[in-house]
Amino acid sequence: MANLLDIKKLSVHFNSHEKIVKAVENADLYINEGEIVGLVGESGCGKSTIALSILRLIELPGKIYGEVKWQGKNILNSSEAEMQSIRGREISMVFQDPFSSLNPVLRVGEQISEVFKIHKGMSRRESWKKAVELLDLVHIKEPGLRAKDYPHQFSGGMRQRVSVAMAYALSPKLLIADEPTTALDVTMQKAILELLRELKTTILFISHNLAIVSSLCSRIYVMQSGRMVEEGTSSQIMNEPKDPYTQKLVNACKEMSLEVNRS
Repeated sequence: MANLLDIKKLSVHFNSHEKIVKAVENADLYINEGEIVGLVGESGCGKSTIALSILRLIELPGKIYGEVKWQGKNILNSSEAEMQSIRGREISMVFQDPFSSLNPVLRVGEQISEVFKIHKGMSRRESWKKAVELLDLVHIKEPGLRAKDYPHQFSGGMRQRVSVAMAYALSPKLLIADEPTTALDVTMQKAILELLRELKTTILFISHNLAIVSSLCSRIYVMQSGRMVEEGTSSQIMNEPKDPYTQKLVNACKEMSLEVNRS
């Protein structure tokens, strides 16, 4: 049986002033249905570029090479119309900054209900009801009232819950979560991770924090400077890291854990 997502030899290059910047080079990655897979590495290593490549959202002067097979089909060869039917419906994404991904002048309920109006052709009343149900699903208290609020009336953690609700609205087969806990405190980080587990869907979880990734994901890909340097189960990565860069990440996690325990 084919993997749900199968990326082979993915490269993303940007042509800038006659210079080629290789943001990603020959990356391989696969995800089976039902898996939560982690992609970890330092800021700027190309993690988000891979996420945007999956949705084919890389803009010029960027160019994508290789294969991104979705349910067996290389979607890099798909038309834009085909991609529009895949985005949101089959593959959706939670972005790092929930405030910038939400429209500040629209009520939260309106933003979620718009998804159902556009993709499902639902009426205003039906789509609003679905929006309230989604806010309840992501544990927003008094969802019927909060749906009428604007993004600035929500805390950072609550805004991220709203972003998860919007991304999950059409029950996509794959949810890409790009650094969804970075701007949150430890308590809210834990809440968002628990929420993602509750969704019981296939997830590509992207982060620079190996400790968080290892607590959530069954398998982990480690990335450095645009290249995949190691892949394995969470246990293998944390207990038997082979690549020197992975070893440094694991040691940093252990040192931080010791410091927290001492304090």
